[in-house]
Amino acid sequence: MLAALSLLLVCQLIGEVFVRWLALPLPGPVAGMLLLFLLLVLRDGPDENLRTTSQGLLQHLSLLFVPAGTGIVLHFSRIGEEWPALVASLLLSTLAALLVTAGTMRLCQRLSEGEEK
Repeated sequence: MLAALSLLLVCQLIGEVFVRWLALPLPGPVAGMLLLFLLLVLRDGPDENLRTTSQGLLQHLSLLFVPAGTGIVLHFSRIGEEWPALVASLLLSTLAALLVTAGTMRLCQRLSEGEEK
């Protein structure tokens, strides 16, 4: 378990260093996740140790939402002041996600129809 946690944390650290070094507009953990993905692709997937450790972390994923919920309660008055912008951004991002998903689905359907012929 220690080796798997170390791998996850080292990937996150490398992502943080990489993002800060290149001044990328990307969160460091996202870059670390991409690095972890590339490592797993090169290794043909996770080993059993990494698989069981990540499953254990995912079982307690809800604990990670506690700080976000606390932040919402702490800044509730600010949310009350800026609710129109928040609602607009939620609606626009949801619409964008639906359009991209629908476009991707149509593209995949066209590609699979082309393969069948």
